[in-house]
Parts: sequence; C-alpha cells; structure tokens
Amino acid sequence: MRIGIDAGGTLVKIAYILNDKLELLKLPSKELLQAVNWVKETLDTPEICVTGGKAEQLAKLLPFEMKRIVEFEATCKGVQYLMSHSKQEEGPFVLVNVGTGTSIHYVNGEEHVRIGGTGVGGGTMIGLSRLLTGIENYQEFILSEVGGQRDELDLKVKHIYEGSEPPIPGELTASNFGNLNSVPANVPISDYLSSVIGLVGETVATASVLAAAQRGISRIVYIGSSFSGNQSLKKVVAEYTVLREGQPIILDNGEYSGAIGALLSL
Repeated sequence: MRIGIDAGGTLVKIAYILNDKLELLKLPSKELLQAVNWVKETLDTPEICVTGGKAEQLAKLLPFEMKRIVEFEATCKGVQYLMSHSKQEEGPFVLVNVGTGTSIHYVNGEEHVRIGGTGVGGGTMIGLSRLLTGIENYQEFILSEVGGQRDELDLKVKHIYEGSEPPIPGELTASNFGNLNSVPANVPISDYLSSVIGLVGETVATASVLAAAQRGISRIVYIGSSFSGNQSLKKVVAEYTVLREGQPIILDNGEYSGAIGALLSL
C-alpha cells in the first residue's frame, strides 16, 4: 500500500489508492496521534511519502521508513494531477494555496517558483471569527455564516457616493469593516462572518491577480483547505478575481494536492 501524507499546520491530509480508486482523508493536526494510529491500524507495511510543516514530527511517531518531499514540489505534482483529471488546458498559471495563510507561486510545466504570499488566510477567518463572535470551530463557522450580509459592516463605494453615480461599481468594497461606526446593536452573527470572509477573499484575490499580472498571465488556480465547504469564500474569490480581470479556477479537492503529490512521488 502506498500513501501520501501532507502534515500541515492545521490539517493532516492523506491520499492513497484502494481498489484502483484514489481515497482522500483529513484529520486535525492537533490530533496528530489520531493520524498515526489510523496509519498503523489501516495499512500493513505501507510505502509512505510525507510533506508539510509537521512532516518530521509525524515521521518520528510512525514506525515505518518513509520518503520526504519538499512541500511545494508535492503540491505542484498534485495540482497537475487534479488539473489533468478535470480537463484543464495546459499552460502557465499562478497557483494560490489558501491554507492557514496564503502562498502564491508561478507554475509553468516543470518550472515553479514562489512569488510571495500573505498572512491572510483560513487562520485569519477563524481568528477573527473567534474575536468577533466566539465561534472557533470551522464547521460551525461555515454553518453560522449562511445568509450573512455585508452592507451593515463593510463600507461600499455606493455608501460613499450616496445620492450620486460612482465612477466605479458601487458594490465594490471601499473599506472592510469600515462601516462599523454606524452599525446597529442587533447585527446578526452571520453578517460578521460574511464580512470576515469578504475581507479574506478580496485580499487573497487582489494579491493573486497582481502576482499574475507580474508574470503576464491571467489564469489563477486556487487550492487549500479554506475552500472546503466554504461556498461564500469561493464566490468572493472567483467574482473578485474576474472583476480584476483574472481567470479563476478553484480546484475540487485542491486541499489534498500536497498529499496527492507525495503519493505520486512514490
């Protein structure tokens, strides 16, 4: 049995082949022993390749020989695999991994280089959620955000140009959380969470489009655990990328790219 493991700061992602089918699994990194026990109990003398920030910590807990692969190399392998299976056309693109933070890379075939990144990402969503609403569980965050509106909290261009025609679309955000001075006391939790997603999504999309423009391309591939079940974040990132004249691709199962790439390297 071959298995690829991406031991990240928030999640441990696992990819393996069972009955000729790619199987994917994730567990919280803070419960690393749970991942260790799963490997021990599920797989008999496996071939393992590990990557990610907690790879060495994981390797010390597993009684198996294992291969290591640099995280971005594994991620690129996994992304190329997922893109080929989703019938995406070949060519250069900017790869944006929105995990706890956000890392931005340029990919063109076998060539890949890190362009930059931002500390704004999934960790920001959960951190601000905890500060503003007390919610720190990701699934609760997703469920509680449903139906949220941003007009009460975010300052939109239309608010500034009230009564006149703005020179740019009125729905654009002039300032995330910039309308707080006039916020009524009964703003629902869903609105706060929606505004948090807006801040993160617009920041990530803006940085990504600027990075793509530096390379003279428009195609941007988004992956990462922050998109898991988070339709609002997908919508914000996709729409804002298009608005900034980028071409967004949000890969299904993109959060498993590192684990898939580790598996493919065996």
